[in-house]
Amino acid sequence: MSLPRALPKTYAVKSSGCQMNVYDGERMAELLASQGMTAAAEGEAAELIVLNTCHIREKAAEKVYSDIGRILKTARAAGAEKPLIAVAGCVAQAEGAEIVARAKAVDIVVGPQAYHRLPGLVADAAAGRTALDTDMPAASKFGALPARRKVGPSAFLTVQEGCDKFCTYCVVPYTRGAEVSRPWGDLVAEAHALVAAGAKEITLLGQNVNAWTGEDEAGRPGGLDALIRALDRIDGLERIRYTTSHPNDMTQALIDAHGDVGKLMPFLHLPVQAGSDRILKAMNRSHTTESYLRVIERVRAVRPDIAVSGDFIVGFPGETEADFRDTLTLIEQVGYALAFSFKYSPRPGTPAAAMPDQVAPEEMDERLQRLQALLNDQQHAFNIATLGRRTRVLIERSAKLPGQMLGKSPWLQSVHLQTDAGIGDMLDVDIVAAGPNSVSGAELVSA
Repeated sequence: MSLPRALPKTYAVKSSGCQMNVYDGERMAELLASQGMTAAAEGEAAELIVLNTCHIREKAAEKVYSDIGRILKTARAAGAEKPLIAVAGCVAQAEGAEIVARAKAVDIVVGPQAYHRLPGLVADAAAGRTALDTDMPAASKFGALPARRKVGPSAFLTVQEGCDKFCTYCVVPYTRGAEVSRPWGDLVAEAHALVAAGAKEITLLGQNVNAWTGEDEAGRPGGLDALIRALDRIDGLERIRYTTSHPNDMTQALIDAHGDVGKLMPFLHLPVQAGSDRILKAMNRSHTTESYLRVIERVRAVRPDIAVSGDFIVGFPGETEADFRDTLTLIEQVGYALAFSFKYSPRPGTPAAAMPDQVAPEEMDERLQRLQALLNDQQHAFNIATLGRRTRVLIERSAKLPGQMLGKSPWLQSVHLQTDAGIGDMLDVDIVAAGPNSVSGAELVSA
């Protein structure tokens, strides 16, 4: 138990990991602001620092302790009082008691299903009481969060949380809990509020977002496709995206939505993880390379220009060179516009961590370099294929060069262009140059 102190007046939320963590970080910031706290300016010390963590990547917990050390060092160097430190997110959920025991400087530990209780935990910590909450309450946290007031031109909207798939390498079912879909009415209302607050694009989020189900205002059951069609009717909303999807939850109705919902962008993030059926079975992915390829084929049949994105794990236990070559073959068959790839790293408590035939680190390194070289070539090729296209670009922020802005194409490409347009503007643009990671556009000006 620490000594009592005044409630913090300023805060900083530092999120890492997936887009759902970004969304959670935004909501925690809004929650703290609703309690009268203000966000610390860039470079200024905050009286409360929230580390919103991700447990997917290698050495995630060690990174948290390293961040805590840097916070303490910065405070000492400035001769300032130690800020209240909160560890939130999936590392908090997975290692809550261990964090409290190991890092005495941590004042608050809160899991991703309990962050709506953050103001009370801050009050407990300021009063010198232990503030630990890693419960997974059945009641939705979203009803306890403040209304959305101000957002950027592109906003996240969590529609589904948790996972029932239990892939053998993944901690999400243990840190986020079982699959839960938010109610239809809540989502439509929040989408309207986001648009009213300035959003022109909404990305629907979920661990398995296409597993979302609900009943509309008339009590009719539906899946993600029905929700997308409802959002399509919102005036002022220009674009709809969703992520992350599971191949087994790609219904024909959702696929059809890509063909006939104009606001649904031609982009699909559909992780496959490996191209070997033997490895997919060991991962408990519940799909095969053949079923995955058929989904891609069906989506391209209704939306030929769709950009496909994926995730890949290299060096899963038991992966042979032949298994790895199968993954390269699948990548060549699909042709990705964007992809994320990682070396396998064991997560404590997952079945894969105890599997035999763990792949040597140097072998994983070599395979990852080969895989990323192929994926990078495909991304560059996709960008080149868009040269000469006329498209709409949503301006999101200023770029590095004077007078240059950065926006996103319908295919989620970063587009650089010289323009006087402001953040949130939608421009007609010709794609005039293509690099490995972005493209350049020329704004069309009316005569």
